Amino acid sequence: MRPDAVHAVIAVKNLERAKSRLADRLSPAERARLVLAMLSDTVTAAAAGGLGSVTVVTPDAGVAEVVRALDAHVHPDAGARADGLNAALSDAAAAVRRRHGRVELLALQADLPALRPDELSDMLNAAPARGRSVVADHTGRGTAALLVRDGTAPLTPLFGPDSARRHIESGAKDLAGDWPGLRLDVDTAADLAGAIELGVGPATAALLDDIGWPRPVHMDLTRRCTAGLHVC
Repeated sequence: MRPDAVHAVIAVKNLERAKSRLADRLSPAERARLVLAMLSDTVTAAAAGGLGSVTVVTPDAGVAEVVRALDAHVHPDAGARADGLNAALSDAAAAVRRRHGRVELLALQADLPALRPDELSDMLNAAPARGRSVVADHTGRGTAALLVRDGTAPLTPLFGPDSARRHIESGAKDLAGDWPGLRLDVDTAADLAGAIELGVGPATAALLDDIGWPRPVHMDLTRRCTAGLHVC
């Protein structure tokens, strides 16, 4: 299946609420900058993977500015929905189909700094040609990606606690490929350390250097260099 038949949607909340589980390590301003850096690397990897488009739904003007600079689409979100994240993703997905027609949809997490374009390609090749598929995150409980390969079927996102299980119970196929960068969404210091070991993208790498976040001297950047997403 051609990747450009698939259009991604990503949701990002207000930066002032960003990454609270890193509050003991980073200031609010640093956490906001980390969110923007990881989003930049996620959007860049998705675009490099050949997807038809990337749309970010957000109520935050700072996020929207970064997204537009990456030549991705911004979908406004009022942020006052009863089922915030899922409603925002569904609304953005509907807007994507109004713009592009009966396209396939991929909901991605916004904080995948170690994502590689070839992981997306491999995942799309592994997914069934019809129906919905889910990629569980590195914990096995959350959802890193949700794919719908029917151009008329709704995305029906069920993000939240135990979302991987709930997506599978709703009929999505659990994809079991080896895609560590795709599965590693960053919420904690341990997650960030894991992403660094895999090799983060240039925006996240520059931010971590700027704020003095420790990185192991043996960190292998070969994977990112090979993917063309790191300055080597």
